[in-house]
Amino acid sequence: MSKQSIPETGIYDARELGVPKMLVLGFQHMFAMFGATVLVPALTGLSVSATLLFAGLGTLLFHLLAKGKVPAFLGSSFAFIGGYAAVAPMLPDAAGEATIPNLEMLPYACFGVACAGLMYLVLSLLFKIFGVRRVMRFFPPIVTGPIIIAIGLSLSSSAVNNCQASWPVALVAILVVVVCNIWGKGMIKIIPILLGVIVSYIVGAVSGQVDFTAVREADWIGLPVVWSETVFGLFGSGNVDVGLLGTAAVTIIPIALATMVEHIGDMCAISSTCERNYIQDPGLHRTLLGDGLATSLAALFGAPANTTYGENTGVLALSKVYDPRVIRIAAVLAIIFSCCPKFAEVVHAMPTATIGGVSLVLYGMISAVGVRNVVENKVDFTKSRNVIIAALILVLAIGITY
Repeated sequence: MSKQSIPETGIYDARELGVPKMLVLGFQHMFAMFGATVLVPALTGLSVSATLLFAGLGTLLFHLLAKGKVPAFLGSSFAFIGGYAAVAPMLPDAAGEATIPNLEMLPYACFGVACAGLMYLVLSLLFKIFGVRRVMRFFPPIVTGPIIIAIGLSLSSSAVNNCQASWPVALVAILVVVVCNIWGKGMIKIIPILLGVIVSYIVGAVSGQVDFTAVREADWIGLPVVWSETVFGLFGSGNVDVGLLGTAAVTIIPIALATMVEHIGDMCAISSTCERNYIQDPGLHRTLLGDGLATSLAALFGAPANTTYGENTGVLALSKVYDPRVIRIAAVLAIIFSCCPKFAEVVHAMPTATIGGVSLVLYGMISAVGVRNVVENKVDFTKSRNVIIAALILVLAIGITY
């Protein structure tokens, strides 16, 4: 493909770009999700390597159940952090700060998350029985548009907080992404996120904002799963507190109600971005099934709950490469690197501001997709009913977040 021939409508078959470029695009998607994905285990005490492994495996399982049609990446869900904190709060260190993983209680929390994942199967069955059209009547463009906008805006605070670690480094990432996407040609135009990460990372390292100590100390190869930290290890120990299992399930299962609605919003965002109706084909019953089973599988092996990642939807919008094969390449790369602690530490050492700068663009792209959804469906805002619906969704979504 020549430098001038990348269509504005998007690329739905990345094979025309060639295998090397597909690999680069896969790396871009992996880097886009990495910062947020490894942050969840950092906040909960779960294994970073197991998180990467089951982000990759969960994504592949999702693609299998969704007929390989939806370009979605499944990463760690932030929605369940409160559940982990309630069941398995981090323990205080010598300085009194909560930094030590609660390894005794984490398997119980993971059991609760695994049960929550099964709730997706119930909603998936309802979609299968009653059909997408009947259920989606409750999600017209005046509802889905503001929901998509709210998803991006709700995430914006984390991006700004990360940028505050070093605005110069964050601005480098933002400028590289903007310049490459607007004025770049050929491959440069479709990998702006990867280039933004690399250039900003280098600037952060040169300015002394990167500590490579953990990278030097990390092994090249390591097992991503510690059996004793899994739900299977808990049951195999013969020392299970049934009461705690019940408490964990009751505490965490209700969170699934929020994440299932989030899933529908994410599917609307991806559909709008790619200009394909994934809600109809392969259908929400398949995507919900994939998301739920991926969450349960990850939880059983001591990894966080999975969810469709907005960062990767932002990458789709920027790169205009909508081929699910690229996402599956990213998933395979995540699986491979989950067995390399040294690489995990290289990415983990990435300047916080780099993650913030890239995220600022990606989250903004999600909100922009929501605006486009409203405009293209010609929602009439002269009607007070539409104004009130949009107002309530946006104010409640953002208000509750803050």
